[in-house]
Amino acid sequence: MSSNREFLAETRRRRTFAIISHPDAGKTTLTEKLLLFSGAIQIAGSVKARKATRHATSDWMEIEKQRGISVASSVMQMVYRDHVINLLDTPGHKDFSEDTYRVLTAVDSALMVIDAANGVEAQTRRLIEVCRQRDTPIITFVNKMDREVREPLELLDEIERELGMPCVPMTWPVGQGKSFGGIVNLRTQAMTVFESGSERLPQDFEVMPLSEQAALVARFGHEFETAKESMELATGASPSWDREAFLAGKQTPVFFGSGVNNFGVMEVLDALVDLAPPPQPRISTTLVNRQPQVREIQPADPDFAGVVFKVQANMDANHRDRIAFVRMASGKYTPGMKLRVQRTAKELRPTSVVTFMSQRREAVNEAYAGDIVGFTTHGGVQLGDTITDGASLQFTGLPFFAPELFMTVILKNPLRTKQLQQGLAQLGEEGAIQVFKPEIGGPMLLGAVGQLQFEVVQHRLKTEYDADVRLEGCQYTGARWITADTPAELRTFVDAYPARMAKDAADTLAFLCTSPYDVRLAQERFPKIHFHPLREHAGLSLQTAQ
Repeated sequence: MSSNREFLAETRRRRTFAIISHPDAGKTTLTEKLLLFSGAIQIAGSVKARKATRHATSDWMEIEKQRGISVASSVMQMVYRDHVINLLDTPGHKDFSEDTYRVLTAVDSALMVIDAANGVEAQTRRLIEVCRQRDTPIITFVNKMDREVREPLELLDEIERELGMPCVPMTWPVGQGKSFGGIVNLRTQAMTVFESGSERLPQDFEVMPLSEQAALVARFGHEFETAKESMELATGASPSWDREAFLAGKQTPVFFGSGVNNFGVMEVLDALVDLAPPPQPRISTTLVNRQPQVREIQPADPDFAGVVFKVQANMDANHRDRIAFVRMASGKYTPGMKLRVQRTAKELRPTSVVTFMSQRREAVNEAYAGDIVGFTTHGGVQLGDTITDGASLQFTGLPFFAPELFMTVILKNPLRTKQLQQGLAQLGEEGAIQVFKPEIGGPMLLGAVGQLQFEVVQHRLKTEYDADVRLEGCQYTGARWITADTPAELRTFVDAYPARMAKDAADTLAFLCTSPYDVRLAQERFPKIHFHPLREHAGLSLQTAQ
């Protein structure tokens, strides 16, 4: 009984969230500051100082340091106010949206960063859509208020329209750009006075209670009076804060600030503890009398269960290892536990199990539901794998999208074939790119959602696997995973289109297309074949194409 209470107490201390935004909205900078103020790091790296030796803590890959962008999601853990906060920083660039989508399946809430000058941008819309599909609670941070930006009321209106949910302001800006005076905290009824400079800590900022109206007007004049008017308009038009509506993804609290100046960030960190939900139940399927049944896994259940939502090869170039990032759904992890990969029914024997502080890893002594743990392996684990300490169950919902861009891989030095095969196998399993092996032989094909994925894979093949490749265009413009009602029907279809058949990294059969009409024509010829634009990971049912 005491262990159940222990599990419950520990899971309630956990907060697991993703930070999402359009590129250049200040997401990685805000990540740094959250880590800084929780005491997890001592110095925040500058993302913009690309040529400097100091880079953002959350950007560890060489190509990220060169370009000053995040191309791989990273995981960081920190402790703040006796809460364990698992922060997942996602790539902002649309070409890496698949990685971001998968990360969003592993979190209980999201922190959305919006550039106050640009409002809601294209990539943010895509990410919002994924959050909406899962009813993920969203906390909104409007960044860069120290620049020339749009009016806060206009921004709130746009956020409400794009999110399709009401905004509830928690802080409110006084002025903007050169006349940015600070923010009013509506929860504490006090104004924090802005001073630029990234070395200041949150406790160094001056705070004035709203009850000192005369002093505030004397000091900030017209800016304060305008802010007071718009704040009253906003709070009058907004619904009152409703925690249940927020947890159901039907309301978003909004904060204003300037991440680069450490301003307004502490309020966000407090909101993650006070407002964001602890680990939530997860849906799984299990076989009962050979029939799949849906089962809800509770975080406080004593049995260990988790899902692999990310695999990263070569985080430590010296060891050629691979890390399977596992979101724990229930139970407790302790060193030496016997764990099993449900897809293969094989025992998982990691060489080490770690938590992350970006580049820094620490051995896990214990972990609970909501935590992200890294199993260091040399293979045998794929994206979407369910790992348990015995129970036979399977988590679902990790998406793979049919690629829209294709390239043929040409190896410059044929003697490096083994290195190329190893590199493509690992990068394909990791989800960095989709790798297709044509059934009739010939060069391997790479499928991507965005062009930058090709560049990253080409760079990684050369630096991590010593396989220098040239990527050439090919005739394919799409792919669909295929299933059939019977094995005989599938064989007939494969025999009819031998040159169009390829298998991906999970050994799932796909039909390659050269035009949008290919699928329609094939569907007319073979009505019992099902074409899928989305698949979950290996061995799971595919979502039927609409």
